[in-house]
Amino acid sequence: MPLVVLCGPPGSGKSRRAAELRDALGGAERRAHVVAEGEGGRAALRAEVERLLSRRDVVIVDASNELRSIRYELYCAARQAGTARCLLHCVGGGPAEPPFEAPDPRNRWDRPLFAVHGEEPLPLADIRAALFESAPPPPHRATRSQPLQSGDFLHLLDRATQDVVAALVAAQRSGAQPGELVRVPGVEEGLVLPRPVSLAELSRLRRQFISYTKMQPSDENLAQLASMFLQYLSRSIQ
Repeated sequence: MPLVVLCGPPGSGKSRRAAELRDALGGAERRAHVVAEGEGGRAALRAEVERLLSRRDVVIVDASNELRSIRYELYCAARQAGTARCLLHCVGGGPAEPPFEAPDPRNRWDRPLFAVHGEEPLPLADIRAALFESAPPPPHRATRSQPLQSGDFLHLLDRATQDVVAALVAAQRSGAQPGELVRVPGVEEGLVLPRPVSLAELSRLRRQFISYTKMQPSDENLAQLASMFLQYLSRSIQ
């Protein structure tokens, strides 16, 4: 079931484009499912995408997907399912919170990338070619329950996430209050904790992030691991 991931700030026309894609890609041979973010938040959206993914129909994700870590998770889900995917960037709209991180085609999880501005037509021929004419990527070895071979990646993943947890625990012990921005040494962005978070909870979320990220060990991600973990925590801690 090929996956089309939409991204863009609020007001950029994502829902309209999702409906256009559903009408254009669905039909007698295949169904097209639109999955939108609802009350369950991003975790529920991701779970629904993973439930629907197969190799036949089309899944269209109608959400802002404003963080690269979110798009990375959806990329991992498609690769685990062994199905083709593409990203459609709806350009325009208003300010987003958190700020919208524009896709970069140099990142494998942001390609193949298509962009639409305003009322211009969708590049349907190119989207169809990406979804139906290209060979789907093989499931990564980690998704087939084989041993992970990249020891360097595991070491850096472990160290980066440990450093983030240690910084957040130290900041709270030093008097950081809910709503304050906590900085992590060596990471450009910080994290605003909405409430006190225990070491046990941070450790549980760290294990979840490591388990998911091990699916796609890649040198492209090494410099971004701490940042991606902070974004994961931001979405997970409510």
